[in-house]
Amino acid sequence: MSLGDHLRELRRRFLISAVTILLGGVLGWIVYPQVYRELAAPFNNYKAANPTSIIDLNFGTATAAFSQRVSLSIFVGVLVSSPVWLFQLWAFIVPGLTKKERRISLAFIGATVPLFLAGCAMAYYVLPKVLEVLYGFTPPGASNIQQVSEYFSFVTRFILVFGLAFLLPVFLVALNAIGILPSSAMIKAWRPAIFGIFVLSAVATPTPDAFTMFLLAIPLCVLYFAAIGVSKLIERGRKKNKPEWVDVPDDEASAL
Repeated sequence: MSLGDHLRELRRRFLISAVTILLGGVLGWIVYPQVYRELAAPFNNYKAANPTSIIDLNFGTATAAFSQRVSLSIFVGVLVSSPVWLFQLWAFIVPGLTKKERRISLAFIGATVPLFLAGCAMAYYVLPKVLEVLYGFTPPGASNIQQVSEYFSFVTRFILVFGLAFLLPVFLVALNAIGILPSSAMIKAWRPAIFGIFVLSAVATPTPDAFTMFLLAIPLCVLYFAAIGVSKLIERGRKKNKPEWVDVPDDEASAL
């Protein structure tokens, strides 16, 4: 494909993703009360467990409630439409594979949506503990009146960061499938990769504590080595189906 064809392909896949997110956002608008209640539950549970703490959520302006409903609706749209936009992203990164490589890689892309949702679920599961650690730094007698927009911006970013980070093995396998990143290079660079994962986790998580960093970094390390295993399977299938004449030196006659 020419550069123009690639750009048109990118535009087409971006439009498909945007439309599905918008449609998911409509659903998010409808179920907004339930979504608000679930995402605010960790905060409200901490407040109920610490009745002496002066802590509350506050809508600071007249338009804050409307803006919050719009932003949470988009957040729901991103989650609901994840099977579509994740497939569009994968299809753009890996445009052409052999039939056997496609079967192996599609088996792995089938785990993309569960990985993304698992990361989001894990973030929601550990969110109460994270809030407990962070609000624990509030001095006695001090108030912690938090703007609703800031709280939900923190929560949604926290959840999405975990979900997107869990897609690390998908992109590693994609690079391997198109011949850019061999599994041997991933094995050789495992020490810098682990270090990079911890640095990325420290930068990406919206909390400064080491507890959250480890919660994200340890699963990513496991997924990194899982990606190496899948990449080895792809390379093994590629070698088995490669014609013998491919490895013949240029100055020698081949069977072909």
